[in-house]
Amino acid sequence: MSNEKDTNDPPEEDAAPPDDSAPDGAGEDVRSPSGNGEDAPDEERRGRSGDEADHTEPIDDGFREPEVAPVTGDDPADGSEPEDDLENDDLENDDLGKGDLENGDREDDQAIVPGDGGIDSEDGGIDDLGSTVEVEGAEIDEDPDEDDLLGGLKIDTTAEISIPDRLVDQVIGQEHARDVIIKAAKQRRHVMMIGSPGTGKSMLAKAMSELLPKEELQDVLVYHNPDDGNKPKVRTVPAGKGEQIVDAHKEEARKRNQMRSLLMWIIIAVVLGYALIIVGQILVGIIAAGVVYLVFRYLNRGSDAMIPNLLVNNADTKSAPFRDSTGAHAGALLGDVRHDPFQSGGMETPSHDRVEAGAIHKANKGVLFIDEINTLDIRSQQHLMTAIQEGEFSITGQSERSSGAMVQTEPVPTDFVMIAAGNLDAMENMHPALRSRIKGYGYEVYMEDTIEDTPKMRRQYVRFIAQEVTKDGRLPEFTAEAIEEVILEAKRRSGRKGHLTLHFRNLGGLVRVAGDIARGEDADFTTREHVLQAKGRSRSIEQQLADDFIERRKDYELQVSDGYVVGRVNGLAVMGEDSGIMLPVMAEVAPSQGPGEVIATGQLKEMAQESVSNVSAIIKKFSDENISEMDIHIQFVQAGQQGVDGDSASITVATAVISALENVGVDQSLAMTGSLSVRGDVLPVGGVTHKIEAAAKAGCTRVIIPQANEQDVMIEEEYEDMIEVIPVSHISEVLDIALEGEAEKDSLVSRLKSITGSALKDQGVSGPSSPSPQ
Repeated sequence: MSNEKDTNDPPEEDAAPPDDSAPDGAGEDVRSPSGNGEDAPDEERRGRSGDEADHTEPIDDGFREPEVAPVTGDDPADGSEPEDDLENDDLENDDLGKGDLENGDREDDQAIVPGDGGIDSEDGGIDDLGSTVEVEGAEIDEDPDEDDLLGGLKIDTTAEISIPDRLVDQVIGQEHARDVIIKAAKQRRHVMMIGSPGTGKSMLAKAMSELLPKEELQDVLVYHNPDDGNKPKVRTVPAGKGEQIVDAHKEEARKRNQMRSLLMWIIIAVVLGYALIIVGQILVGIIAAGVVYLVFRYLNRGSDAMIPNLLVNNADTKSAPFRDSTGAHAGALLGDVRHDPFQSGGMETPSHDRVEAGAIHKANKGVLFIDEINTLDIRSQQHLMTAIQEGEFSITGQSERSSGAMVQTEPVPTDFVMIAAGNLDAMENMHPALRSRIKGYGYEVYMEDTIEDTPKMRRQYVRFIAQEVTKDGRLPEFTAEAIEEVILEAKRRSGRKGHLTLHFRNLGGLVRVAGDIARGEDADFTTREHVLQAKGRSRSIEQQLADDFIERRKDYELQVSDGYVVGRVNGLAVMGEDSGIMLPVMAEVAPSQGPGEVIATGQLKEMAQESVSNVSAIIKKFSDENISEMDIHIQFVQAGQQGVDGDSASITVATAVISALENVGVDQSLAMTGSLSVRGDVLPVGGVTHKIEAAAKAGCTRVIIPQANEQDVMIEEEYEDMIEVIPVSHISEVLDIALEGEAEKDSLVSRLKSITGSALKDQGVSGPSSPSPQ
């Protein structure tokens, strides 16, 4: 690093103003000299060197800035350098933002400094972080058993696991996203993260603020403009100096007011004495004294108007600022000017005192995080785009009916790194130009929902549980058996064989509930039994509703789980993401009064309607009946207002219709789920584990699932002996299992086998990585 003076030091001109018109600490003009737009280099917009900033021309404010030195208690005449006394203690020894960094040589000088989240060159390069993070603090078996859920960790409780200091090292599973955040922090790039809720987007955003160099954090002051009160002036000074400048102004205003008050009382005493002794008119004297009093009070208000407004105060900021503006309204995001009902008679509040900073201004030199970016209105997105492009944004009133709309400040710095986040639908309603800015000057990252189950990842999940216990601060430590049960639940919630879920917010909820149960029992540790209880107590609303529906149907005998019924099949569906429910499907064939058609009821969504059409194609293909003269009615019984979305009921519909056409009963102790191709192949669906459990709760003894989903089945132990899981790959297998009798179905099944082929067998098709959850 350079041996030159730290550019965080305030310029020497700040110790004593060069003339009566230059405010102390005005050293840096906020307006960008480049005036460039989209094509301007990042370095021009994001950071100018301290020397360049120090030579900004002073602007005549119409008043003399008070000396700041007396506020610090130092005498500038003793030979000391007052600018050092004005230095923020945190900036004095921080070399993160000086010299080479300001000139763009970031790659050579940036590495992680333990403890302050900045970048230095003594603790290894920043590229050493990321996916190499390992669990520390416990002995690890180098060749762990495949069934060891702890991944080879030899521990008794989570107390033996050490937690990394850095937030970026606590991120689990999202290795690609973590490495992108590290690179983006190094180069000050914007990032957009898209993925499901609870996968770590906000945590990564906070981690980025720790990695950003502290640079030259600034305070922003707003001054009264004597030429135009509705256009306040803006000045930036080194962090920590803003408070001193404001205090100096207040002290000088106080002294001025004391002198005026003394003079006022002297004049009032003279007026009263003259009126009483010489003129002999006490009433006239009182009136004259009142006039004098009002005049002096008005003059005092003018004096107070010269005190600047500390808009952004970074005096106590130890690292780069982080501002979460998720769901913020326009004023909170972009800044605002308070309404003043008194706009005349000298009673109005000076406009610069009514200015409020927005998140984009408070995030200067730091990170601005906005989740659900698509929920911002278009106007706010456009202004946000301007702030990103120009690196500065003026503050004005956001309400057109407010007096604040008349006020507009000079541009205020907005040199932040933006992290936008959202679900997959965020990209649809996001302003295309804003997304282009982020993509053109940064990265787009997709957050994964699951990750491969490996010993290394299992160890990371052990550390995750230890992190949750440490963060909460009130939970008993987890035993090894309790940790294993949580990891089993992580495997189960992934919905994929050989994977672990990355929905850590929901998984963390299970950890906290288990810990609360243990704490309520005054237990020393959280055990496996506590985790099992927590799994029952932390059920989602959808799970509770599904269980309630099942019980209600039993009460009204709407749930049939034995015998054979023509045209009725027990289908399976999911509610939300983690609960299953049995959904009966009924079919009836009736003579048509015109061209035959397939009529389906039950609030079917588009995909479900398409699956019914696919089923009708198979029926037309094999049936001996002339269905062009028949109407086929399909009913999804008690589907509810949410309707049916997805194609996982395809084999259920096909079985019900074929049963009705052939007048053959369907086994009611059997439930089924699976998608169906037009050739009769059973294709994989999502949520099979939850659907199987729902069938078991409803009293079914067998369940049919797609063969491709067999590897995804991870049901709870209590259901393993209650239900038999039958994987199939073709509709002929479904009918062979579901339909009643041998003679009736033999001809039907044989016709299907001879007419349709098995795409799964011929083409080796496997299930998608993220099947539809319906």
